[in-house]
Amino acid sequence: TQISIRVRQSKYFNFTKKSMKHIVIVILFLTYTLSFTQVDTTLLKRQQIDSTKQQLNMDAVYNRPFLSFGKLPVSVGGYAEVNWQHIGTDGVSEGHQFQMRRMTLFVASSISKKIKFLSEIEFEEGGKEIAIEFASLDVEFHPLFNLRGGIIMNPIGAFNQNHDGPKWEFTDRPIAATQMLPATWSNAGFGLFGKTYKNNWMFGYELYLTSGFDDAIIDNEEGKTFLPASKENTERFEESASGTPLTTAKIAIRHKRFGEIGLSYMGGIYNSFQDDGIVLDEKRRLNVFAIDYNTTLTKTNTFITGEWAWINVDVPETYTQQYGDKQYGGFLDIVQPVLKQKMLGWDNATLNLACRLEYVDWNVGTFNETGDDIGDELWSIMPAITFRPTQQTVFRLNYRIQRQTDILNNEPAKLGGFSFGISSYF
Repeated sequence: TQISIRVRQSKYFNFTKKSMKHIVIVILFLTYTLSFTQVDTTLLKRQQIDSTKQQLNMDAVYNRPFLSFGKLPVSVGGYAEVNWQHIGTDGVSEGHQFQMRRMTLFVASSISKKIKFLSEIEFEEGGKEIAIEFASLDVEFHPLFNLRGGIIMNPIGAFNQNHDGPKWEFTDRPIAATQMLPATWSNAGFGLFGKTYKNNWMFGYELYLTSGFDDAIIDNEEGKTFLPASKENTERFEESASGTPLTTAKIAIRHKRFGEIGLSYMGGIYNSFQDDGIVLDEKRRLNVFAIDYNTTLTKTNTFITGEWAWINVDVPETYTQQYGDKQYGGFLDIVQPVLKQKMLGWDNATLNLACRLEYVDWNVGTFNETGDDIGDELWSIMPAITFRPTQQTVFRLNYRIQRQTDILNNEPAKLGGFSFGISSYF
């Protein structure tokens, strides 16, 4: 009864579980050695996030707390998420479930004044799934002209780049971002990015050419058009299935008072239309458009964030209508602080009320034979109570109310239940 279902290979590049375990052992050994070595703790420095500085969603990869040691150019950090849930569908439940959703490690380095490196390695389900989600070299030529190369998180919508658990009030990631869009979605490639400021305004852009999707989006175990199925193809970090680049572009504008709005596009040819020069099929495109917005209402300190995406896929005419050529969906989060003061020994703790609204339609349109609406859609409401002893740690209690119809629009499956979780940077 898990809400978010993802199936990925247990290795990226040539990393196997065994080799990754060796890496973890080395890290643990170094940590153990340092703990018994006379280290001047004054050299350990926590790089705090400056919440007063204007940021865009594109800054999320660097807008994290890191721990540095003396004058070493390398900083480390990470976060962890652990949950309990009791959720049932149509009165049937698997009972109490305990989950170590993920542990993520960050490693950043300032190689020189204008060259930086940052990586994000994620361990999910107790190490069952291991992924390099981000690993790039950034070279700054000008604030508006920076080169990025490596494993890049494609900037479609806002959540894909800004997905760290401690930033969110909900134990589950948005359904539209993970089960319609393929967050977290990363590919090997190159691109440009930059931003500029003027008075209360901020402008940023990103443009990347990467590897991308494959035929799995219309040939998968889900039996429908399903973009996250391409995440199983780890060969995309070495070669493109179609031999053509996936283009991802985004522009974002932020005003100090009105918030940030982003417009993004991701598209390209997804199918293997030729093999060794022999044409197998016509070129088939995938296009995704998204809009995202976030703001904080100054009078009430209410935080609002959300995104909406539209997907168009060129599906072969030989496929049945259960494979939709149009999809759309999104989410809206509303977070209201109700108490901010010293609580339980924490000087600046916050108690929040929150709610997430979600909707996804995996098959927009009507049946050719009858004209009736095609189903395969979902809506969800998730109220929440959260407690933040600091801005880097969150305790989350959620209740999900969800309805999902099949392709024939039969009586919707009714899902509901509680979840509790803790997520924190370290």
